[in-house]
Amino acid sequence: MQIGYHASHEQFSPSSLLQFARMAQDAGFSCAKSSDHIHPWSEKQGQSGFAWSWLGAAMAVTDLPFGSITAPGYRYHPAIVAQAAATLGEMFPNRFWLALGSGEAVNESITGQYWPDKPERNAILAECAAVIRALFAGETVTHRGRITVVEAKVYSRPATPVPLFGAAITPASARHVAQWADGLLITGGKVEEIRPSIEAFREAGGEGKPVHIQHAMCWAQTEDEAFNEALDQWAANAAGGEVNWDLRRPRDFDQATRFVRREDIAEAVFISHDLGRHRAAIEAYAELGATAVHLHQVGRNQAEFIDAFGTTVLPALDRMTRQQR
Repeated sequence: MQIGYHASHEQFSPSSLLQFARMAQDAGFSCAKSSDHIHPWSEKQGQSGFAWSWLGAAMAVTDLPFGSITAPGYRYHPAIVAQAAATLGEMFPNRFWLALGSGEAVNESITGQYWPDKPERNAILAECAAVIRALFAGETVTHRGRITVVEAKVYSRPATPVPLFGAAITPASARHVAQWADGLLITGGKVEEIRPSIEAFREAGGEGKPVHIQHAMCWAQTEDEAFNEALDQWAANAAGGEVNWDLRRPRDFDQATRFVRREDIAEAVFISHDLGRHRAAIEAYAELGATAVHLHQVGRNQAEFIDAFGTTVLPALDRMTRQQR
């Protein structure tokens, strides 16, 4: 089980994230993952660099394998997604994977398109995945459906196509993406709560395929500091319902989450000042057969987090992995 560093473009400038990625590699993280947003989740986060530019730089200055998640069909045409991913795959062979998701209005509605309901978004996603996979194979693609492509071909491609993961949260979405995905990307949480989605993916065609977990967490020197950081930076994760998919502006999220309490954020983010508790929470994902766990430290103290986890948590997790072998 690899332990990755999640680069949150919503929270930090691209230059800062580049420094953090290098620090993460030096500290012993074995892989990394990047978000891909045009807006942050809150005005307090205040950043949102262009992920594709950053990925090229980050992969050039580290040796880490990287992944990213994007939502084709709205802000990005699927042919452009295919070209961007193939370029990274050609420059950095076997080091890049791409997850495709159905998207959120805060990022994808900027083009002025009607924002569809979840079943329609799933249908758009499946069409985009098929187009991207055909372009990865070197085909000339014409497709007219929910999305339109006319005689597109990607000429610069890696020898081995970039793996296409499906992003899912619910068992229904996991079953849907299993029909076309090479792997699953899922958000973390209590093992008993995310197990049904992983099992649904495997039962619907994902058996034997990699499972990556994005683990939202917050560590600080004190419990109060950890909770305060999580509430300040990642309250949107506790909003619940369809809020995360349908709100359009960062300030809308600030309004929707102004009454989020400590007990609410604790249900959405794993929060503790105790490094041992963090290690145990990550270890628990091993029983799910997770291939990689990407740690998203939602607090601002990234350098301190990287140092503390590199010194204490990662060596313990590495020993656990060796024992399992």
